[in-house]
Amino acid sequence: MMLLFLKFLLSRLTLAGALLTAQPALAQRAPVPTPDDAAQARNWAAACFACHGPDGRAAPGSLPLAGMPASELEQAMRHFRTGARPATVMHQIAKGYTGEQVAAIARWFAAQHGQPAPAAGAATP
Repeated sequence: MMLLFLKFLLSRLTLAGALLTAQPALAQRAPVPTPDDAAQARNWAAACFACHGPDGRAAPGSLPLAGMPASELEQAMRHFRTGARPATVMHQIAKGYTGEQVAAIARWFAAQHGQPAPAAGAATP
């Protein structure tokens, strides 16, 4: 009886060891996107498309983000997050991103072309 129990225990320990050693291999197969990943930045930025247009190229009457300098967009998001800049929904949206995510989104929009950034002092939503 004791021998049977030891075989059972050994099989479970072997299985546990195999699972523990497989963990790093699984992590390598599915890398976590970083804020420097342009595809991930575009995915984060997709939340902006409903109001600011596809790829940040807004329809007339909306604020385009395509081509806006990254530093300006980052500053605007910081102000939305703190409430220093008035808005309707941007306060909640800005709080949903980390600083690194905002920086990645801002770089992505800055790299988009086809519509110039709005002039300084232009109306914002």
